[in-house]
Amino acid sequence: MRDGANKIFWQRVSGVYGLFMKKDRKMYEEISREIGVDLNKSMTVLELACGTGQLSFLISKSVKFLEATDFSENMIHTAQRKPSPDNLRFSVQDATDLQFQPEIFDCVVIANALHIMPFPEKALSEIHRVLKPGGFLFAPTFVSQKGENGYLSTKMLNLLGFHTFHSWDDKSLTAFVAQNGFEPVDARMIHTGFLPLCCLKAKKQTEIFN
Repeated sequence: MRDGANKIFWQRVSGVYGLFMKKDRKMYEEISREIGVDLNKSMTVLELACGTGQLSFLISKSVKFLEATDFSENMIHTAQRKPSPDNLRFSVQDATDLQFQPEIFDCVVIANALHIMPFPEKALSEIHRVLKPGGFLFAPTFVSQKGENGYLSTKMLNLLGFHTFHSWDDKSLTAFVAQNGFEPVDARMIHTGFLPLCCLKAKKQTEIFN
């Protein structure tokens, strides 16, 4: 993602990330249920920004094959040490410069990552490129929360070294995705107890996208 500060942060926390995120298992299970409605055993799926596999192992139960990727080598190495099913593979990939052929994935999942990318439109361009015609994007994303609690949550993350570049609400997130080659289909809110999360589903537009 060409963002040295955030990469250093993720490299540093990779060893404890899984333990820290155990408290959010219910959130990932809910995301998996939302996405799983549209998945089936004939699909080849790409996951971007997979971390150490919190969502990957859940998604893999519903698809033919899942390529789970992250730009942090340490995150991927941690994920690879876990027992994995045969249809799940972890690899290091930059979401803004994917090393895949065009139009090979039935859907792409990118959870809680677009808002921490300095140039998320580059990731959406790459997602559009590797998706098959009519393929789906699933982008569950933390969105802004008005008031003091939302401000304090963001400030605390920044102090820890976790930098956010964009603050969308559900409507502006949906509009952003629509401006970058996708037709929004559904946007459901999940309240996590930390920040609200918009579980966004969008379809690859059929017209040429530049």
